[in-house]
Amino acid sequence: KKTWGALDDIVMGGVSESSIRLTDTGAMFSGNVSTANSGGFVSVRTRNFDPPMNLLGAAGIELRVKGDGKRYKFFLRCEDKWDGVGYSYSFDTVYNIWTTIRIPFKDLTPVFRAKVVENAQPFNPSQVYSYQLMLSKFEYNRELNPKFTPGFFQLEIESIKTYGSDQLPKFVLVSSAGVTRPGRPGLNLDEQPPAVKFNDQLKGLLNWKLKGEEVIRSSGINYTVIRPCGMTEQPGGQALIFDQGDNIKGIVSRDDIAELCIKVLEEIQACNTTFEAKGDKEKQASAEIWQKLFNSLEADKNKLTVTV
Repeated sequence: KKTWGALDDIVMGGVSESSIRLTDTGAMFSGNVSTANSGGFVSVRTRNFDPPMNLLGAAGIELRVKGDGKRYKFFLRCEDKWDGVGYSYSFDTVYNIWTTIRIPFKDLTPVFRAKVVENAQPFNPSQVYSYQLMLSKFEYNRELNPKFTPGFFQLEIESIKTYGSDQLPKFVLVSSAGVTRPGRPGLNLDEQPPAVKFNDQLKGLLNWKLKGEEVIRSSGINYTVIRPCGMTEQPGGQALIFDQGDNIKGIVSRDDIAELCIKVLEEIQACNTTFEAKGDKEKQASAEIWQKLFNSLEADKNKLTVTV
């Protein structure tokens, strides 16, 4: 709820009003749209994602919505400007019927204030800063929306996700934080977790785990390697902290790592990554925090330390 906010024609002198609220099945975008004072649009938009989403490998966005028979627009933005170029797609809804809308990235139209930008840069799926849903009396270049009527509207949203990706993880390996630390120059073993400190007594357990990682990374299978810090039997529900480079220490609930294993299977950003995870004592898990964590990951090809 904190991620989305209304952006209506009131910013240009209009009187339309909209809001978005959580429901049992997702979210409800609703309100009243008016053409008074030269207005005629309502919208809700996310805050800029920080870092931006990387949707490389996906074919497009899939919406699951239940509408009111009106035509809406969905926008993605590839820059952090508040009033910059948006990449738009118009879609029709069926009254009170759940519908799956697929928005191919190749069919997005670059627009600025409802005008098509002819010389715009191609849509960049690797750098998506925001989403926006809109109901407007205009289509593009002053053409009218043929399904627009002023008054009450509502659009129920069950999900917004990517589709058509061949970049999702197919194999999840739970390894251990610390696998690259045995033998690392300058490392103070007295400050390290027991598995690192007593690796030799454990017959090189961490070395074998690292070899397992390397086999997965060289297999050609899309994967995610998760390196938990010390796992506990504590109840789950905490937010997590991710890091890459094998330096962090801490503890994490086994329940939270189990949930993480499920979540990475649907995250493009987690594909072909290796990262450490520990619990965050100060925060509870939320959809917004999960997304920020996945957006922060770098693929292994960009990390020189993962196969040390």
